Amino acid sequence: MENDLRAALIAWLRADPALAAINAIEEEAPLSVTPPWLGIAASAGIDWGTKDRPGREIRIALELESYTDATAGDASFLTAIERRVLDLPPFHSGFELASIRFLRSRSEARADNLRGALLEYRFRIFAPL
Repeated sequence: MENDLRAALIAWLRADPALAAINAIEEEAPLSVTPPWLGIAASAGIDWGTKDRPGREIRIALELESYTDATAGDASFLTAIERRVLDLPPFHSGFELASIRFLRSRSEARADNLRGALLEYRFRIFAPL
């Protein structure tokens, strides 16, 4: 189910016109793409099933890397990413989404005028019926 969620999330983010200015939205950090780019930095899952239905709690951290020397230079991207993640539809071929919750964020200045931001979410999902 975790891989199904990762694939659905990336496809959902790629389809958002508000994120069209991001050069790459990938499952992993892209190797040779000019920023801004967005990728899954990490994911981990644990059991979250019920007596009659398997489920998982999956934490996914998204990383945005952009060129900016301003602290709030990537704020519009981060706002659009958060809105889009929280609007992920509930029904997919490999899972059913029960809930999404924002957990934490982190932002840092990096070398060469780059800025990195990490957004972590908790997804609770069930296997399809």
